[in-house]
Amino acid sequence: MAVKLRMTRMGRRHRPFFRINAIESRAPRDGRILEKLGHYDPLEKDAAKQIVLNRERIEFWLGQGATPSDTVAEVLLRHGIKTKYAEEKAARRAKAKGIARKQGKLFTATERILVERKAKAEAEAKAAEEKAKAEAAKAKAAAEAKAKAEAEAKAKAEAEAAKAAEAEAAAAAEGAAE
Repeated sequence: MAVKLRMTRMGRRHRPFFRINAIESRAPRDGRILEKLGHYDPLEKDAAKQIVLNRERIEFWLGQGATPSDTVAEVLLRHGIKTKYAEEKAARRAKAKGIARKQGKLFTATERILVERKAKAEAEAKAAEEKAKAEAAKAKAAAEAKAKAEAEAKAKAEAEAAKAAEAEAAAAAEGAAE
């Protein structure tokens, strides 16, 4: 008979409570248990009361070859009970992570999210830089247009002044000729 250490959900809706049990591996989640080994209350505020374990019996079942579920293995590890299954899983995960790194692939969802955020930030920075360049080009074009308009106005004023001076000279020449 293959024995697993796993959780049975108890409590009510929106108020979970889990028992940690030794159970036959082919039995359903809430099926017949072999032995109650502790409980886990995720909503409990006091950390000492949140997880209660019968350490002796857990070590007995692990010694008999019981396999903890992933969640139970993590809970046991937090309370200082190491299992060979958790260590094997950590070793497999580290090996897979190393292979992924060699191939240049992302291993976890967190890494993917960080890369996406970085790419998004770079795109936003590039867009802001292009916008700043466009605004600078607009400002430069506006300054050039203003300078050209001022130069044209100055040339027009000089032309009018020259015309007025010419007209005065002509009038003075007419006045002197009479």
